[in-house]
Amino acid sequence: MSQSVEVAVGDRTLRLSNLEKVLYPESGFTKAEVINYYARIAEHMLPHIRGRCITFRRWPDGVEGKSFFEKNCPGHRPEWMSTAFGPGGSDKTKRPPEKKVARIEYCCLNEPAALVWAGNMAALELHTPMALSADLTSPTMVVFDLDPGDPATIVECCQAALELKVVLEMLDLKSWAKTSGSKGLQVYVPINQPCGHTEAANFALAVGQLLVKKLPSLVLVEMKKQLRSGKVFIDWSQNSFHKTTVAAYSLRGRSTPTVSTPVTWEEVESGADGQALVFTAKQVLERVSGIGDLFAGTVTETQTLPKS
Repeated sequence: MSQSVEVAVGDRTLRLSNLEKVLYPESGFTKAEVINYYARIAEHMLPHIRGRCITFRRWPDGVEGKSFFEKNCPGHRPEWMSTAFGPGGSDKTKRPPEKKVARIEYCCLNEPAALVWAGNMAALELHTPMALSADLTSPTMVVFDLDPGDPATIVECCQAALELKVVLEMLDLKSWAKTSGSKGLQVYVPINQPCGHTEAANFALAVGQLLVKKLPSLVLVEMKKQLRSGKVFIDWSQNSFHKTTVAAYSLRGRSTPTVSTPVTWEEVESGADGQALVFTAKQVLERVSGIGDLFAGTVTETQTLPKS
């Protein structure tokens, strides 16, 4: 029978259970290793998720079992867990999304102990909205979610990302890239000043449409999945009020413990030439110990989107 253990994380005490359970059978990666990863990456991850409404994707029986998304912060959460009301719930009015009432009470992972607690629940993936819980109507970033349609891969995503970077630079905007930890790549444009979700989404769509004109055989912005074969879908809709994107440094529920990893533009160039851009939890911990948080600028950079 599995034993539970008490651990101290800062000034918090947590009870952890089933530490020996293998959550990634292909690599033998255990729940204890998941928790260890989140405890060690907390310093670099927390600036990107602190103060945001977290959606968990949990795999209680490991990645070969069933998973489920969880928005409501569980009632068995620690009494010190921060929460915030966010998008979703039963507001069926015809008001614009930004004006709907926030009815779901989410967990906010604002400290290392909260990340450890989430890992103990087998919440392998952590997904966040573009806005902070303190101002749900104002995204702090614009995201371009580059999703490859088979047989396209992350190689084509990198090629599209490099062209996207050129367009953004022409608009005097700096951008940062990270892998999705799955098949794709994401490019972020930090704003960090008042901006509406509709404005952010319209900007992402307009830039995507420019890329379609430039690279019609490589990218598209249409939602229809049957059109995506061999192309990179620029998912501009991820900027909507109710949408979330996998957080920087989050594990993914893949066959191995891959991570949504910030990368340099030099690495994106190498990826466009076919170099693998896949990083496991162990590799990410080694990366941040050597180069720090490549995504730090997305928290501090203030930019203004061009007027349409």
